[in-house]
This record gives sequence, structure tokens and C-alpha cells, in this order.
Amino acid sequence: MAGRTNAQIAETLATLAGIMARDHQPRREDEARLERFMKHQPPTFTGGYNPEGAVKWLEEVEIIFEAMRCTEEDKT
Repeated sequence: MAGRTNAQIAETLATLAGIMARDHQPRREDEARLERFMKHQPPTFTGGYNPEGAVKWLEEVEIIFEAMRCTEEDKT
């Protein structure tokens, strides 16, 4: 770092901090997690009164969550 001024060092550190913050944004992680989930082609629940269909849908989604090793927080 010889020959660099304090202003240059501060600017470089600010740039690095911005890059690190951008790369670790929760939104990006959420988007990546959703993309992984969608690659498993999850079933669609159409709603209405269908208790058996709801249970089957939930079981199939839980299988995907297990395969993805999702935490309880990620499941929501």
C-alpha cells in the first residue's frame, strides 16, 4: 500500500464494503432459495374445500423442503 493516500485507502475500503454488502443481501439469498425450490416443480394447491388434496399438497412440499434441507424459518 506504499504510496497510497488515506483517501484512496478509505475509498477502496468503502468499495469493498459495498461489494460485500451487495453479495450478502437477504433478498438475493431468498431469490436463490426460491429458484432452487421451483426447480423441484412443486405441486400447486388450487384452494377450495379439499382436505385430502391439501394434505397431499403439504406432504409433497415437505418432501421438497427436506431435500433442500430447509430450516423452519426458510419454509415460511
